Amino acid sequence: MANLTQEWFEQNKFDKSILPSIYDKLYFEGEKRLRKLTNYTVMLLLATVISTYGVTSNSTATVIGAMLVAPLMTPIMGATFALVTGKETRAIKSVILVIISVAAVIALSAVLSFPISIIDFEENSEIASRVAPGLSAMGVALAAGAAGAFATSRKSVGDSLPGVAISISLVPPLSVVGIALAHGEYQDAFGSFLLFFTNFLAIILAGSVVFWLSGANALKLTESQVSARKRAYVVAIISSIVVLLMLATTSIEAVRNSRQNNMAQTAVTEWLGDSDYEATSISVRYPDVTVTVAGTGELAPVEELAQELSRGMGSDVSVLLRKLIREKESYPEAGAP
Repeated sequence: MANLTQEWFEQNKFDKSILPSIYDKLYFEGEKRLRKLTNYTVMLLLATVISTYGVTSNSTATVIGAMLVAPLMTPIMGATFALVTGKETRAIKSVILVIISVAAVIALSAVLSFPISIIDFEENSEIASRVAPGLSAMGVALAAGAAGAFATSRKSVGDSLPGVAISISLVPPLSVVGIALAHGEYQDAFGSFLLFFTNFLAIILAGSVVFWLSGANALKLTESQVSARKRAYVVAIISSIVVLLMLATTSIEAVRNSRQNNMAQTAVTEWLGDSDYEATSISVRYPDVTVTVAGTGELAPVEELAQELSRGMGSDVSVLLRKLIREKESYPEAGAP
């Protein structure tokens, strides 16, 4: 067994001959630097346009297309490989490019979405799925980072970065940040940025582990490079712990919100009773509850619903009731000859 394990590691250790290929793939250097940066910028901006309109129109297929086009995975993976191999200058340049890209995506998304007056932040699933990330988001990002690093470090594996980019959300959450900021939804903007930052850190950490295990760290480093690498990973690990705590809080909040929504559904159903109305939408953003009903006839006082919801949630809530009147017409009229 030990011999088999040793043989497997020998056969799968990092091949230094592919370093030029990795450098060409991950970094904007050499004679083609300007062309690479131009291509990167154009693809990033186009991905942002696709993502923004995909999110605002609640189109999952369009958002997936934006994930496929977006090149943001490249500088993040470049920073990861540079950290492992001790190339501090390359790591700094890659991180700076990521920061500029993040700012550009958020700004462009805000500009594109600002004229769109009707965006339902509660009913739009492309927005709702990105503003309250839980612990599962970290797990997905870790797997994606590991997959990206594995594909990058092996010549025999096809270029899987586009596929990895689809599995992890990078540009879409930044688009949601811009959309939310443009419409004054600052809490949603923070939640979506937390999702992006979670993905960024997870790619760095998981990618570094895969590169390290593959043997990329065996390249000769100076003492200052080793120290710089240690400092970078200390920062990344501390940041990840902080993010994990925030994700845990968000997960607990999501469970609480789910219970509140279920309780609100039950309370509204009992309040409607035998009336001709039915609830078409119930939204709980504690302490505000928005209820939309449709039908005809009389309804019980909304104060009774507010009191029942307050008892269920343990403190006072405010209720906004939207009542849609349904009118019936028929032809010929009933009783007509």
